[in-house]
Amino acid sequence: MTHDNRGWWRRKFAPDVRTVGRGERRLLLRSSVVLALVGAVVFATMLVGVLTHTGVQRLDLPVESWFDAQRDPGRTGVMDVVATVFGPVGMPIVVAVVSITWAFLARHAWRPVVLACGMLLGVASAELLAPVVRHPRPPVRLMLLGPDHTFSFPSGHVMGASDFFLIGALLVASRTHRQWVTVVLFVVAAVAMAVQVVSRLYLGYHWLTDTLASVGLSLMITALAITVDTHLTARVRDIAREGHESGEPETVATD
Repeated sequence: MTHDNRGWWRRKFAPDVRTVGRGERRLLLRSSVVLALVGAVVFATMLVGVLTHTGVQRLDLPVESWFDAQRDPGRTGVMDVVATVFGPVGMPIVVAVVSITWAFLARHAWRPVVLACGMLLGVASAELLAPVVRHPRPPVRLMLLGPDHTFSFPSGHVMGASDFFLIGALLVASRTHRQWVTVVLFVVAAVAMAVQVVSRLYLGYHWLTDTLASVGLSLMITALAITVDTHLTARVRDIAREGHESGEPETVATD
């Protein structure tokens, strides 16, 4: 590989350093702290409930019973599509297509790399926690798309959808500087997460505590993504100038 090619790869995958106001950088970092704390509280509440059979866990049965009563062929078809798109086969395809296309079209591949890493961290967290917590799924007779005998806590489907939409919204909104775009992106993320929670409860594969635990974990992973991205790419003007003088690349991201 030539020197020019090596330089191109380094530029392509290096953090896309941008100049921001001091207040904007502070807001991003404070937002990450708030998200992490809220996520930790939600996740811990669900975990304690599942392990002790108290608190929120007492809502699992009545909530599942309510969703069972709402079943009909039309709704089941819609929920089946949602489960397939954000399932263990569909979700990796969606992430791969989005990440590769984004990396190819953008000046820097930093943001799609952050998205893919956040997704991988979410998958790893779910896979590691399930055999440790060992929370049984709802009865097989309630599962509409075939039996699943794996453990239930947390929900991988909800985790995947939450990470994808939350981290994706963050990475786009942090560069647009348009308030309406930020609002739309996070509203879409919230709706997508809610739809996936409803889908898993409706189809009979998870309890309420499983799905909310995934949302909590995803908030913490999103907070980590904000922190890493902000520390490595968001430079206040004076700091950015110092980095430029020391030889570090200074660009303003517009892609």
